[in-house]
This record gives sequence, C-alpha cells and structure tokens, in this order.
Amino acid sequence: MTANTPLPPCSVLLLAGGRGQRMGGQDKGLIEWHGEPLIAHLQRKVRALTDDLIISCNRNRERYETYADQLVVDDEGDFPGPLAGIRAGLKAARHSHLLVLPCDVPRIDEALLQSMRETANHNPDKPLMLWHDEHWEPLLCVIPVSLLPAFETAWNSGERSPGRVMRSLGANALECPDNDPRLANLNTPELLKAHNTVSD
Repeated sequence: MTANTPLPPCSVLLLAGGRGQRMGGQDKGLIEWHGEPLIAHLQRKVRALTDDLIISCNRNRERYETYADQLVVDDEGDFPGPLAGIRAGLKAARHSHLLVLPCDVPRIDEALLQSMRETANHNPDKPLMLWHDEHWEPLLCVIPVSLLPAFETAWNSGERSPGRVMRSLGANALECPDNDPRLANLNTPELLKAHNTVSD
C-alpha cells in the first residue's frame, strides 16, 4: 500500500466505562482538563477518522451521547473492566477494524493515530497494541472485528485481561519512544494537575 492509498474505514471506541477508582469514583471521561471534559479532547482527536465513533460508558449516558455516534454499555454490572467494554465495542462496530483508546490520553496526536492505523493495515488479521517503556499498552490498540469470537471465548473462560487475549492472538507491536508524552495517562488528580500547564 502506498502512502497515497486511503486506509480502509475503521470504527473507533473510546473507553469511558470504568469505576474511576483513582479519581475518587468520579466518571473519568467527564473530568475537565483545559476547560473541557477529557472525552471531548479524545472525541476531537478521532472525529475525522471515522463515521462510527463508539463510547463505552456505564453512567451519564445523556452527557456522552453528545460525543458519540453510538454508546455501548457492559453486559455485566459492577464495572467488570475494560475487556467488557472492548467486547461491547466489537459487537457494535460497523467497520472491519476497531481502534480503541482510553478516555485519559488526551495528548495523543494525529500522527500516532495514523501510525496505528497504517501498522494495523499491514497485518489486518492480527490485533495491534502500542509498546513503550518495555511494556504493552493494551488499551491503545486496533482489533479486527473478525476476532470477536476469540474474545468471547476468552471471556467465557474467565479471562479479563485485554492484553493477554491479544497476545494469545499473535498481536503485533507499534513501538513508541520511552516516556512518550503522547501516552501520558492522566488517571489521577495529581497527573491531571501536573499536565494542566501543558498545551493540548
């Protein structure tokens, strides 16, 4: 594929369905950063990439509806974790691939999103996860929707780790620089405050 060949369309899933334990139980996607909810920053970064923007949320649906083409919720109560949100996104996705991002990485940029899509397109039958600082980032990934049955099998066998599921399916890695500021997880009040002077 040449650089001028358009990439196939993808669905995008923003994960905002967690318990928010590190934020004192607050709905993390709705916490403000630079005067806007975190979800608004992510929505703006990915809006041009897709006509199928999905948000996984388990509360405050009316507020999230503004930012999404469709909403999904976990099929089990009590916040069962990100794998539940990913499964729901795979079931709802309208395109062949699902690009997944957590709601607390507002500094991700267009170049990295493009690299994720391009790298995934080289091996379209395998999941792609980011890799940096000697570890996987399983919630920043691109998943072929055709792998939904494998995710369901893993879930039904008791697996709850998205990373383990994707590694078992031969996931490819997109390596990012160590300490890449674009991957800063603003998932505590202290981190939000520390990054509040950094331009979005």
